[in-house]
Amino acid sequence: MEVRFELEGRKIPWKRRQLSVWKYRELLPVHRNQPITTLFEGGTGLHHCQRLGKRLSLRKLYVKNEGENPTGSFKDRGMTVAVSKARELGKRRVICASTGNTSASLSAYAARAGMECTVFIPQGKVASGKMLQVLMHAAKIVQVKGNFDPAWKGFKEFHELDIVKDRPRMMGIQAEGAAPIVRAFKQKRKRIRPVTNPQTVATAIRIGSPVNAPKVLNALNESEGLAEMVKDSEILNAQRELARLEGIFVEPASAASIAGLEKLLQAGQIERSDLIVCVTTGHGLKDPSVANSFQSPGYTLNIGDLSSLTALEKSL
Repeated sequence: MEVRFELEGRKIPWKRRQLSVWKYRELLPVHRNQPITTLFEGGTGLHHCQRLGKRLSLRKLYVKNEGENPTGSFKDRGMTVAVSKARELGKRRVICASTGNTSASLSAYAARAGMECTVFIPQGKVASGKMLQVLMHAAKIVQVKGNFDPAWKGFKEFHELDIVKDRPRMMGIQAEGAAPIVRAFKQKRKRIRPVTNPQTVATAIRIGSPVNAPKVLNALNESEGLAEMVKDSEILNAQRELARLEGIFVEPASAASIAGLEKLLQAGQIERSDLIVCVTTGHGLKDPSVANSFQSPGYTLNIGDLSSLTALEKSL
């Protein structure tokens, strides 16, 4: 199911409004007379990455850093709308199933709205930074055994409204151990074959059967885009390079876009003269466990083991 708007003939003075998610309120399913729940999300930085671009021989490389959102991920953009709509409908409790960022975001917005929150997570497979957020916002956590699968459009609507002149060519990147969409795209299939035991260091994209796979495949095909998979070692290397060359620290799932860019460049599938924007979806502090992969000579960094949620909860 997809929400559709009557876009023809709509002229709204968006340019005069402050940059945020709610700048485009008329495109959001919340009535104007209803109070919104916001932490001032959106308006994140679009960073011209000149040092990384120079290394890759790219003059027009940008990173849209969604880790600058209130809870450190792009999930805040949708969550402000979801919780606001729940309030409009008179709901007092909210619930989600998540690999981490969604639960961290929902728990924060629920706290802001004074609502009860419950999150379902895959047992032992969620980054500690995200779970710390959930605990601090006093949400109820339910761990589920086994791997978990949670259950693009805006660019098209902006083009129809003449807010943008051109629609971008979409590139989808997945980790090699959890890449059902990439494999379906390359084999020209309309449906994915779920990965029963997805494995990757990038916990936020450790998803074997993404619920929105049909929409992603449609967006890739509609925009004449590409899809590629990358190894965990390539993801971690891209994470380190982005941090050291540009001062932008992202979680491994976010670095997959940089790793994928490098692979597509090497394969000659992207022109080096192209304008490229890599979307990084979450802040690096979301998943501190990977820090042990980057040791400096003479210095050891020990990250505390936060895998036991029960012990952590008791200490807070």
